[in-house]
Amino acid sequence: MTYQSIFRAGLFQGQVVIVTGGGSGIGRCTAHELSALGAGVALVGRNPAKLEQVAQEITQAGGLASTHVCDIREEEQVAATVTAVLQTHGRIDGLVNNAGGQFASPLMNIKARGWDAVVRTNLTGGFLMARECYTQWMQPHGGAIVNVIADMWLGMPGMGHSGAARAGMLNFTETAALEWGPVRSNAVAPGWIASSGMDNYPPEMAAMIQNMHKLVPLQRIGTESEVAAAIVFLLSPAAAFISGACLRVDGAAPNAKRIWPQVGTGKTNTAFNGFHLAQTPKVLNKDAP
Repeated sequence: MTYQSIFRAGLFQGQVVIVTGGGSGIGRCTAHELSALGAGVALVGRNPAKLEQVAQEITQAGGLASTHVCDIREEEQVAATVTAVLQTHGRIDGLVNNAGGQFASPLMNIKARGWDAVVRTNLTGGFLMARECYTQWMQPHGGAIVNVIADMWLGMPGMGHSGAARAGMLNFTETAALEWGPVRSNAVAPGWIASSGMDNYPPEMAAMIQNMHKLVPLQRIGTESEVAAAIVFLLSPAAAFISGACLRVDGAAPNAKRIWPQVGTGKTNTAFNGFHLAQTPKVLNKDAP
């Protein structure tokens, strides 16, 4: 089986795209789709075993992938990693700033160290990756950047550190679109997505995760493929006149209003899932506790 993308074959033939956080979840799915469309992908992350596993999957499917172990929070590592990608592939046409992470906590319990760790991962690291791709290659050659943020509209209760960082990343995206044009800079904001990251949250959040779909007007949560498709679109020639924008992939969850108690009609549409290796998070299995 191969990735069933809705985009035309060979769309990114001869191009190279960096995918941070490429060892799992949305990053893994996006890397597979880009590879299936002809791109060489440079997988960046902190876990070498995960990166190698995804690289093997892509290679077995006939694609080209390299792995680059990097803590995107560290400036010197980021600069060296972008240099290594250029040495390996000779060019960088796109950057998918997907790496991120957070932990659940009310604001009053977040220590400075925890706050800084999340902000450095979700904001500073993305800035460093984008800046190095721009200065080392894209400034004279062109390119496109897609920053993966989150549904942080009207606050992000329980994860205020991540919400603040993601909001900052959106503002950075808008600034880069101006300062770095004609390099295009856009964002994708996933809502609740059935991805492996859901299994990283504590067991006491399981019931909330399993009932999230009831709060979405489309009455379901999204797939990794639906986020990857949005990212691929923004990297593609079809988005050549789109920069400084944010594409929400959230089933209209932020549009649910207290004053309008009805959330959807109880029906849903058909999910798109083109990723042949997709797996349902354990927490969403019917037998999950």
